Amino acid sequence: MEKKYEILEHMADGKFRAYGRDLGECLGNAALAMASLMWDPEKIKPEIRETIKLEATGPEQLTVKFLTELIYLLEVKSFLLGRVDEIRVEEVSKNGNKTYRLEVEVSGDRISPEYEIYGQVKAVTYNEMKIEKSDDGLVLQVVVDM
Repeated sequence: MEKKYEILEHMADGKFRAYGRDLGECLGNAALAMASLMWDPEKIKPEIRETIKLEATGPEQLTVKFLTELIYLLEVKSFLLGRVDEIRVEEVSKNGNKTYRLEVEVSGDRISPEYEIYGQVKAVTYNEMKIEKSDDGLVLQVVVDM
């Protein structure tokens, strides 16, 4: 898949589409798209690794929880996402209900004068969120509060 994500026009907030062959790849690219609204992920050195494990009742909730966790890492640990190293999403049945599990390893660095920060995502929203099938896999659209 050539294009990982694209930033879209939005009146007041940040909006992007992420692409992937499956939900995991889509979520990984969504993380990079969100980071690109705040800094250039390609310029972040992979000095620190973080592991994220989450469960959700659906792909939309999983998206919000995952991206919100990255905002939490930024605010609490001053973690700047540089890349998504490994990502695994599985659909399991739990108490007769479908549950989505995410486990992801990300790399990045701490905030320092070395990196230019040009925005801040405050929250991930369900507003205009879409997950659609495409010829190549999935397209995930997300709007975030800036």
